[in-house]
Parts: sequence; structure tokens; C-alpha cells
Amino acid sequence: MYWISKTLHNLSRFRRQTVIFFAVLGPGIITMVADNDAGGISTYAVTGSQFGFSLLWILVPLVPIAYYIQEMTVRLGAVTKRGHAEAIFEGFGPFWGWFSLFDLAVVNWLTLITEYVGMVEAMSIFGVPGWITYLAVTAILLGIVMTGRYWTFEKITLVFVVFNFVYIPAALWAMKVPGGPGWGAVGQGFIPRFEGGLTATLIFVVLANVGTTITPWQIFFQQSSVVDKGLDIHDVKFGKWDTFAGSLFTGIVAAFIMIATAAAFHFHHPPIQIQDAKQTAEALVPLLPAGRGVLARRLFAIGLFDAGFLGALCISLSTSWALGEIFGWAHSLNKSVRDAPWFYIAYLAMLLTSGAVVLIPGAPLVTITMYVQIVAVTLLPAALIFLILILNDEGFMGKHVNTRGQNIINWSIVAGIIVISTVFAVSTLFPKLFGVAQ
Repeated sequence: MYWISKTLHNLSRFRRQTVIFFAVLGPGIITMVADNDAGGISTYAVTGSQFGFSLLWILVPLVPIAYYIQEMTVRLGAVTKRGHAEAIFEGFGPFWGWFSLFDLAVVNWLTLITEYVGMVEAMSIFGVPGWITYLAVTAILLGIVMTGRYWTFEKITLVFVVFNFVYIPAALWAMKVPGGPGWGAVGQGFIPRFEGGLTATLIFVVLANVGTTITPWQIFFQQSSVVDKGLDIHDVKFGKWDTFAGSLFTGIVAAFIMIATAAAFHFHHPPIQIQDAKQTAEALVPLLPAGRGVLARRLFAIGLFDAGFLGALCISLSTSWALGEIFGWAHSLNKSVRDAPWFYIAYLAMLLTSGAVVLIPGAPLVTITMYVQIVAVTLLPAALIFLILILNDEGFMGKHVNTRGQNIINWSIVAGIIVISTVFAVSTLFPKLFGVAQ
């Protein structure tokens, strides 16, 4: 009887925790999957086509790195009930507060351009003109956040998260290209190595991958999302699980994108060079059997649109939340347009101005897409330093401050990003220093 009673108790406890987890689930998965945005898809695609499977290993450390960074935002939001911009202003004063807000606004605006690039290019595959995509997407994005409830926004967004996995079947089909590599070659790609030496081009691509996986907007978005959803200290454990699941899903999807482009293009004879995700979708058609080629093209287009859509939704919201925190506006998805007009105006302004850039004839969209990732990772150390310092402030966090182990890991992440950014700058100024010019 004791064994039966204990089993029933454990089942009841498991059921209760499962219900709580699914109630808390959202901010972590949305933040991390949205990080595989349009710019990220293009970055992973270019990485696979240029370097084959040899840089898959980068994703192995990036998954836990992303988790450790975003886990801090869960604790900070749940404990302080403040967004990240507000926490910086209170903890470091107006100068650093405005500095961080300016950095966020600039990088977010540039990144939003890449999201519209992805969506416009994706819909052009289906024959939709760019201006129609621009207007329709902006209207839909505005409609989603104007529901007046955070929970409605989250449920709709989670539906779009599912579409991020369309790259998995595309990769499986690409691996079946005649004369292509086997899965053994994929496994070897997870062993760290630098084929051809440590060149400036390789450093650029590595830095772009770091920049597209870990970005400042994620910190601001997830913390504000935790606050707007109303999570508290008791939800932190489940928020961590949510964040870990999102980090893992992000890494898996990124890996399959690299696998797809590496198998189809890098190992093709001669190798096919691509510059973005749209070109990837188009180039897949002649390499696969007729039916699969067309379907793979459509899957890549759907995935690219979905990535840009999710990215635009989250990035613009992170800016609106931050501006609302600093200027004292009502800044919640639980508020109507009448109750929080400036919050929604800022959101719409970010979308309209960034999306319009895509419609400018001759705009260097591919260059913008790649360099935005570099700008993001260059500004990332400052955002991380603020985050870690706040997480060690007992006045803010009480007993929920970082442990010694967490500090060692997080400061190591900051140091690593500073080192790789510095190496990239040096390699750009002195390209022959690493033995191969560009």
C-alpha cells in the first residue's frame, strides 16, 4: 500500500509540475527560436556552403552559452519585476542607461531591416511583390500585438515557432543528393578544427555565427516578456527549463540549416557559392529530384519568412518595452492602444522605417545582413557586463544572485566574445598576420 501511495503521489506531483511548466513555457522558447531569424538563416546557410560541415562544432558551445545568458534574464525579471532597461537605469544611472538604450535601438533597427529582407525575399519566391509583403506583414505584426493580452500574443507566436523546424526535412533531402557526403562526415564536423588556417574570412564567419545566436535584443526581450507575463520567483525553475528547451531547439535547427547547405552546395562539383537564404532555396531545385527540389525550395521560403516574421515581432517589441520602461509610458501587451499609445506607436515606427529600407532600389541588403551580426556581437559584451553586475547585486537579487560557478561561466563568455571580436578587428587591419590574406 505504501508503494502504491508513493507512486500516486509522485504521479500527481509530476502532473502538477507538467501543468506549471506548460503555463510558464513561452518566453524562453520564443526568444531562442526567434533568434534563428532571417539574418541567422542566411548566416548559417552561407557558413554551410563555404565551410561544409567543418564549423558545425561552433553550435555545441553556443547552445549552453545562450542558455546561461538568457537564464539570468529569467531570474532578474522574476525577482525584480523590472525590464532590463529599467534595471540598468536604476543600477548604473542615466548615462549608462541611455548608452544601453541607444545601442539597443540602433542594433534592433538594423536587425529589423534584415528581417524584412528575409520576408520580402521569401515571398518573392511565391511571386508576391516586395511592397505588398511590406505592407501586409507590418499590418499583421501590428494586429498580433494589439490583442490587449499577453497570453494571446504568446499563443499566436508559439504557432509560428513550430514552422522553424521546416529546415529539418530539407536537410534530410539534401543529404541524399547523388555523390554527396554521408552522415559520418556530418559527425566529424562537430570536432573542432580550422580547415585552411585561421583566416580573416573564417574569423568573420565564426563571429557572425556568434552574433546571430547571442544578441542584445534577446536579453531585453526575454526579461520584459517574463515581467509582462507575470512570472515570479516560484516560476524560475520552470523558466530555466523553458530557456534550455529554446536554446536546444535553436541549435538543432541551426545545425540542420548548415547540413542542408553544406551537403547541397559545398560538396557539389564545382562548389556552389551562395550569399543568402533566398539563393539557397532557388539553388536547391536543380540538385534534387523534381518533386523534392520544388518542395525543398518552398520549405526554405516558408522557413525564411517565418524566421523574419518571428524576429521582427520580438525585436520591435524589445525596443518598445525598453522605451516604455525609460520614458515611463504604459508598456504592456495587456494594455490596449488607448491605454498605452506610445508603446504601440514606437512599435509601429520601428517596423515602418526599417521595412521601408528594403524597398530602396540598389540597397546593399546582403552586406547589411552579414554585418549586422558583427555589430551585434561587438556590442554584446557591454550588455552582458551590465547583466552580470546586476545579477551579483544583492540589493536587486537578494538570495538569487549568481553563484560562483555561474559567475565563472558568464565572465568566461564575456572574455571569449571580447577576444574573438578583438581578433577579428586585428585580422581586418592586418590580414596577413594569420598567414592568409582574407
